[in-house]
Amino acid sequence: MGTRVFLADDHKLFLSGLRAVLQNETWIDVVGTASDGSQALEEIKRLRPDIVVVDISMPEMNGIEVIKRMAGQGVTAKPLILSMHLDKRIIKEALLAGAMGYILKESDEAAFIEAVRAVRDGGYYFSGDALQIVMEDYLAYAKGGSPTSRRESNPLSNREVEVLKLMASGHSTRDISRELHIGKTTVDTHRRNIMEKLQCENVADLTRYAIREGLVEIE
Repeated sequence: MGTRVFLADDHKLFLSGLRAVLQNETWIDVVGTASDGSQALEEIKRLRPDIVVVDISMPEMNGIEVIKRMAGQGVTAKPLILSMHLDKRIIKEALLAGAMGYILKESDEAAFIEAVRAVRDGGYYFSGDALQIVMEDYLAYAKGGSPTSRRESNPLSNREVEVLKLMASGHSTRDISRELHIGKTTVDTHRRNIMEKLQCENVADLTRYAIREGLVEIE
């Protein structure tokens, strides 16, 4: 019996291509696929694969949350993150959740196969640029520093963080006013201060900042 691999990605064409690549290897047996996080978690629990290759950005539940819930529910499959995001915070969050590898979607077929083989053998695998980020963070820690944290880099007050979270999640000024029990004028003031502190010109910029800093879920 080959290494049992489960694949989860919300881009079905990419998912089909990845499945075809892996199935060309005689030692790999792709036992199932899913296109959203909730479905993936249920199928992983049912099929009990050896390795789970999971995208970060999926409907219902992101890939990092899938990995966390796998661990919490006693699933022993080895997780390998598949992503288009080359972001230090996301990579660190994936590792803390239990991922044994982080491979970028732009990687070639040989790299995917190498990643699955490394994880199968109990090792770790990172795409080149992702490995650079991990090593830089490790070296900073080893030299007596500490990995960059959101708390160190975030210039916002606690209330501004609350407002930003709601803004980035698509809430209107009225919604934020009701949620935080503050006036609309106060919300507008917080909005202006946030944009000035972060040097952002629009809500899209604020949303990207919030995702990068882990202030909102990656969906």
